[in-house]
Amino acid sequence: MDFPGALDQKFEVVSSNQVWTMDITYVWTPHGWLYMAIVMDLFSRQIVGWAIADHMRTFLRVSALPMFLAKKTVAWITLLFR
Repeated sequence: MDFPGALDQKFEVVSSNQVWTMDITYVWTPHGWLYMAIVMDLFSRQIVGWAIADHMRTFLRVSALPMFLAKKTVAWITLLFR
């Protein structure tokens, strides 16, 4: 599928607050698996949003967005998460 605005593996960005990416990582703890979703600015590599949960369902990714969106000063943002 071709999406307008998709990066097509071109991760070189010329300025901050233009392109963000999201990833999920996990770590084993004495209480079980802990999952963390992060939103990162591709230019600065700064983590601009995150969420932690005991599962890797869609809610985990969605939970990272409010922190990210609260920091944005642009008038509009198009989000594309596959």
